[in-house]
Amino acid sequence: MQKRTSALPEPHVHEARLYRVVADRIQDLIRTENIAPGERLPSERDLATKLSVSRASLREALIALELGGVIEVRGGSGVYVSERPAPADLPEAGPGPFEVLSARRLIEAEIAAIAARVATDSAIDAILQAVVEMEQSHANYSSNEQADRNFHLAIARATGNSALVGSLNYLWDQRGRLWHKLKEHFQTEELRQETLKDHRRILEAIAAHDPAAARKAMRAHLERVTRTFSRG
Repeated sequence: MQKRTSALPEPHVHEARLYRVVADRIQDLIRTENIAPGERLPSERDLATKLSVSRASLREALIALELGGVIEVRGGSGVYVSERPAPADLPEAGPGPFEVLSARRLIEAEIAAIAARVATDSAIDAILQAVVEMEQSHANYSSNEQADRNFHLAIARATGNSALVGSLNYLWDQRGRLWHKLKEHFQTEELRQETLKDHRRILEAIAAHDPAAARKAMRAHLERVTRTFSRG
């Protein structure tokens, strides 16, 4: 009897991250349309339409290509093919920023609701301290980034669930090179001010022990960040 072979893929074969797939398609477009080094690519809107992808997926792909030296993003001008030789492959940059934000919206909204139900006075004080630190370090990127993380982790710790703290730590560790480059391009003073207001609203809801309001405030905060980074 002839031995049957399985059509299933090998277990070590993993689906490529979407932004890398889109990045490869952009490089194919550059080659097929003969866009020379130093020349401008079509607008993001036109590229998204041409490639039939979302603006968020396109933006992640462009950031990955920028990190890989394939393109240059010139503020107020557009995206250009780099005049430097491109590397053979893009650097591995971890999950896309919008993947991380999507996961955080699901998880952190519920973390905030749980914290609002069970947070002790000392836990609420720790969240307040993180808000104050973020306000005081407003002009210092690295200190402000750490204070932002401290704020979200203080809320997770307020739940008393170490597994939730570990999960949130993992998600924050995924804010890698793509995230920071995206933030570099699209972070504005307006976004920073809105973030501070969002954090105050989340704190107030938790301090009032209002789970529904805390869930809503956290989700609104992360949805606003997503809109800002996807639309620019």
